[in-house]
Amino acid sequence: MGLQHSYRLIAPFYDLAVDRATRGMRRASLARLPPTAGTILLAGVGTGLDLPHLPARHRYIGLDLTGAMLRRSLPRAGHLTFTAVQGDMHRLPFADASFDGVVAHLILAVVPQPALCLAEISRVLKPGGEALILDKFLRRDQKAPLRRLLNPLARRVATRLDVVFEDLLESSPGLILRDDSPALAGGWFRRIRLIRR
Repeated sequence: MGLQHSYRLIAPFYDLAVDRATRGMRRASLARLPPTAGTILLAGVGTGLDLPHLPARHRYIGLDLTGAMLRRSLPRAGHLTFTAVQGDMHRLPFADASFDGVVAHLILAVVPQPALCLAEISRVLKPGGEALILDKFLRRDQKAPLRRLLNPLARRVATRLDVVFEDLLESSPGLILRDDSPALAGGWFRRIRLIRR
């Protein structure tokens, strides 16, 4: 089952499954958006669960692979300057250095090629721009046998359970790690801030 098909099926139930569990860590991540107005990419905006927590000072571009998810995001964007774009995180339809910031919540462990996704985030960030990442990651040499056992099934349906963030970061040398904090589930979910060189 392809990612686009999976999320088209999941769209009506996504908020019930994800919103309450992730609301606090989303707010904490979004509190680190730049204080100066700019253009922010919401990478994998999904149904727009981040939108109610965003300050109105920025211009937002919300990108998602699935039209069904994007349609659900629009009602949440009423107080924002927001444009919804359907597109692929592996090939962002934007020029180099287009964004002052990128929010990538719960997307790097979903896409088939997370290293390519992070490289694209790096490409579209302006020098000095920040990427705010929130997702579930393994640490290097972490055993996590149950997650690794469930990963082949989970990645076909909705998300990967085996992504090691440090490996992704090594493949994007233009990004500098500024903060890495546990966010949920004993540090399985992490709140990460990166700066573009």
